[in-house]
Amino acid sequence: MNRTPLALALATAGTLAALAFTGAVAVPAVADWWDGRHEAYDAYPTGAAAKADRASVPRWLPDDAGSVEYAMKTTGGARALKAALPSPTPPAPCTPLPADTTLPAPALTPDWFPENAPEKATTRCGLYYAYMDGHTLYAWQDDQDWIKDNKAPAPH
Repeated sequence: MNRTPLALALATAGTLAALAFTGAVAVPAVADWWDGRHEAYDAYPTGAAAKADRASVPRWLPDDAGSVEYAMKTTGGARALKAALPSPTPPAPCTPLPADTTLPAPALTPDWFPENAPEKATTRCGLYYAYMDGHTLYAWQDDQDWIKDNKAPAPH
């Protein structure tokens, strides 16, 4: 009896099974890596620690803010921020948003960032759209706003 066809069939089946397994496991892992490869996520005990570690953390964030969560795209200006503030009011540099403001959706939505943030934003803090939920500040920066700001001529 010639066992070559049987061995060839078993080898082919094994190869196909390995490829199927690779496709089921490796492809989603590569897709997750590809989608998130230009994103950075950090957590800090205070606003001061966040600003000391990353120049991109907004300077208007109070030093005494606590439990700071920060996400950023490394290839642009998209940012997301969550921080516990000492009071339930936004930081001093923040101003109310005009009622007719069209808000861009956040480009970054880590697990700690609410999906309905654009519906709740009430203030503008620098380039960030923001709102308070009790003592918790949620804010995000839109990449297009960041680009426009970086293309603006420097004041004389």
